[in-house]
Amino acid sequence: MNKFDTGGEAVIEYRDSNIRVIRAGRFVLCAVTGETIPLEELKYWSVERQEPYVSPQAVLQRLGMPQPKTL
Repeated sequence: MNKFDTGGEAVIEYRDSNIRVIRAGRFVLCAVTGETIPLEELKYWSVERQEPYVSPQAVLQRLGMPQPKTL
C-alpha cells in the first residue's frame, strides 16, 4: 500500500460509494465470518452497520436472508 502501512488490521469508515481509512492497515475482518479481507479486495460493506463482508453470501447471512441454491 504505502510506506505508512502498518501491515495489520485497518480501521475504516464505510461510505455510500467508497471507504475512508481511519487507521492504515492491510486488511479488515468480515463481520460475519471473521475472514481476513485485503483492502484491495474489499467490495461489500454496510454503511448503516459500518461492517465489511467477504462475499455476497455473507451479506445475505447478516441480513437473515436465505442463501441462493447452487446449480
